[in-house]
Amino acid sequence: MAEQFDLLVVGGGINGAGIARDAAGRGLSVCLCERDDLAAHTSSASTKLIHGGLRYLEQFEFALVGKALAEREVLLRAAPHIIWPLRFVLPHQSHLRPAWMIRLGLFLYDHLGRGKRSLDGSRRIRLAGDAVGAPLRETFHTGFVYSDAWVQDARLVVLNAMDAQALGATVLPRTRCSLARRSAEGWEAELVGQDGSRRSVTARALVNAAGPWAVQFLDEVAAVGHDHALRLVKGSHIVVPRMFEHDHAYIFQQPDRRIVFAIPYEHDYTLIGTTDVEYTADPAAPQIDEAETRYLCDAVNRYFRRSIAPDDVVWSYSGVRPLLDDEEDNASEITRDYQLELDAAGAPLLNVFGGKLTTYRRLGEEAVDQLADVLTIRGGAWTSRADRPLPGGERRDIEALLRELCQRHPWLPDAMARRLVRNYGTRSASVIGKAADLAALGEHFGADLYQAEVDYLRRHEWAATAEDILWRRSKLGLQVPAPAVARLDAYLAGAPPVARASS
Repeated sequence: MAEQFDLLVVGGGINGAGIARDAAGRGLSVCLCERDDLAAHTSSASTKLIHGGLRYLEQFEFALVGKALAEREVLLRAAPHIIWPLRFVLPHQSHLRPAWMIRLGLFLYDHLGRGKRSLDGSRRIRLAGDAVGAPLRETFHTGFVYSDAWVQDARLVVLNAMDAQALGATVLPRTRCSLARRSAEGWEAELVGQDGSRRSVTARALVNAAGPWAVQFLDEVAAVGHDHALRLVKGSHIVVPRMFEHDHAYIFQQPDRRIVFAIPYEHDYTLIGTTDVEYTADPAAPQIDEAETRYLCDAVNRYFRRSIAPDDVVWSYSGVRPLLDDEEDNASEITRDYQLELDAAGAPLLNVFGGKLTTYRRLGEEAVDQLADVLTIRGGAWTSRADRPLPGGERRDIEALLRELCQRHPWLPDAMARRLVRNYGTRSASVIGKAADLAALGEHFGADLYQAEVDYLRRHEWAATAEDILWRRSKLGLQVPAPAVARLDAYLAGAPPVARASS
């Protein structure tokens, strides 16, 4: 017999997880399915920023920037353990953009959007004698500093899915929707797990949040006629050994007027990105190419005293962004805004096109608002409320939370304690459990990863493989050696099934 839901959400990236959370919080019965791991694709391949998009001001996208800046405040409050302020340094090159234009843009950036700002405003600086100027070439004399925020992107997806589940949603990673058909009562769908298991579900409404596969889902799974098109754009990043000692990031203007960031990453590294390349291959398997690697190396070499080469790259990743096809010739100029289209000719179908990490919560709210017209929804918008943080974000003072954790567990190495708090927030104690020393955390899998954390991730966060744990739930893959990865995969393969926790 088919399981019955109010809403079936197809796609476990940031948009799908955000919609599922919002809908479950308004009293709908929700099923979220994702054919791979949560955040397995675009949502874990970002530049890891919650930002308004300073460069979009040049494209006159004032509404998008204002919306994103307002959302930045909401998200900083909702998940202070995985989202935190980051200051950016913009070295000035007068032949690319005059100083007055940058000052005007930063003034708008400081003031667009609604509500009170918690981050420091922008200012002009002399680079000589300043710590942030030390890594730069001597030809740079003036710079500008402004604020945005950093995010652990894949964890943001997982936390939304966790909260959706805590609110009653059924969350099914590694489960693809193989068939969806309209009926007189709603939608009938077949869901197939990676293990071959099948389940039939019915839903009063369907959300297509399949990201790069949104159009393919309409064509091949839902068999719904449409006239939509997406522009797939590949964005690639490289990671190199740390290029500077301070905690600011850099935003570099390029001769082609594109922007490249250089960001402190996982303590020992610098993250550099991104590219914007038209993409037509399989969205599931994008890879950086030699031209992109060279472009990113050249981009930072124009600014830093110390040069890097492709041989310095210790890791790279690529993601495919599904952008609205606005007939813009330059891929980097395509809008990052989103479009929601409700097809109510029969059982409701809501298609999600485009979007970005920063505005996912607003997208989810608007999506469920649209469905309110065709479904009976008891509650109103709620995800922006200060008293409804994401899991682990109940305490805003992260440093105080860290001190308390270290006082309760003085045997924890400082770096490990900080990583746990920055990953799990108030739930760090649940990861440690009743352990009284490192040995009590169980098998050691390299770096500071122990069996207790692995079991927590399996039980609460749907982690099933070493890749899930080392590259999405954390970035410990940069530190864990290959033999330890093999031991972790063997442990996961042999571990008994876990009872899925409700929160």
